[in-house]
Amino acid sequence: MDTVALFFTGALIAGGIYWFLCVLGPAERKGKRALDLSGGSISAEKVQDNYKQYWSFFRRPKEIETADKVPDFVDTFYNLVTDIYEWGWGQSFHFSPSIRGKSHRDATRLHEEMAVDLIQAKPGQKILDVGCGVGGPMRAIASHSRANVVGITINEYQVKRARDHNRKAGLDALCEVVCGNFLKMPFGDNTFDGAYSIEATCHAPKLEEVYAEIYRVLKPGSLYVSYEWVTTAKFNPDDEEHVEVIQGIERGDALPGLRAYSDIAVAAKKVGFEVVKEKDLAAPPAEPWWTRLKMGRLAYWRNHVVVQILSAVGVAPKGTVDVHEMLFKTADFLSRGGETEIFSPMHMILCRKPIS
Repeated sequence: MDTVALFFTGALIAGGIYWFLCVLGPAERKGKRALDLSGGSISAEKVQDNYKQYWSFFRRPKEIETADKVPDFVDTFYNLVTDIYEWGWGQSFHFSPSIRGKSHRDATRLHEEMAVDLIQAKPGQKILDVGCGVGGPMRAIASHSRANVVGITINEYQVKRARDHNRKAGLDALCEVVCGNFLKMPFGDNTFDGAYSIEATCHAPKLEEVYAEIYRVLKPGSLYVSYEWVTTAKFNPDDEEHVEVIQGIERGDALPGLRAYSDIAVAAKKVGFEVVKEKDLAAPPAEPWWTRLKMGRLAYWRNHVVVQILSAVGVAPKGTVDVHEMLFKTADFLSRGGETEIFSPMHMILCRKPIS
């Protein structure tokens, strides 16, 4: 009897560990497993060094304000975080307003579909996704609109992940992914029938530089919509707590510097766009977008334990614990930014390139 009890106890513990690591951990069953966490294109033995390199940028803040330094800065960040994002968050690296009665996944999909509806994309048209990540929004938008979506990302590892996901979703014919810098895109003038960016252009050192590139590759009369990360009218630069929160968001999300909400339309008009509509999609009466972070505190803790275990046994690269801890702290800064309403990750601007 003792042997049987010992066997079942051991089986229960083994099953619990498997459930903790492989079932409970992933946010998306078809996404990334905890056992497959990596440093993206960075070799495993160099993950910790690259993490230190990432933080070194903030010791020389003027360098990340220049366009020639940004690609390495952002590329390093996404090599470090892409697998963790996919494992713990899903394939869409952005926020969305909560919707009562709907899951976070459904709210995310509706938020993405709204973007392509705003630019009035039609089946067969060629649409640009500026900063596509691993392509979660691209796939939702292509499925919804039946438009041909071309995504661009600076990170080669994300290109590989996006193409793998596109193939698994059966959307290769509608989705194309290109590795490149959105400040200097490898597309001809007047190529696209529409464009969108979802929480991506915040990585540009100067917003007008990426807007100018988007303007260049759009056909005359086409629409462009962006969900921008901004400080709101409630942000007080003389309030130490406000400044701490915003700097925490910047450093934990590879941002050269957050812009004020009032700067967005100015940048768009400066490069020639007509502003059709502008609205903060995070502002009341929208349901709080940061509740997903609040509700995920247990998941963050659980995932951090998982990462520590995997790192200790050599499955996850050395330095993964540091990266996950950085993201854990950043989630707190983001939540505080949302609760105090000094930060919005979805200031929407809809623009049109004039016909003449």
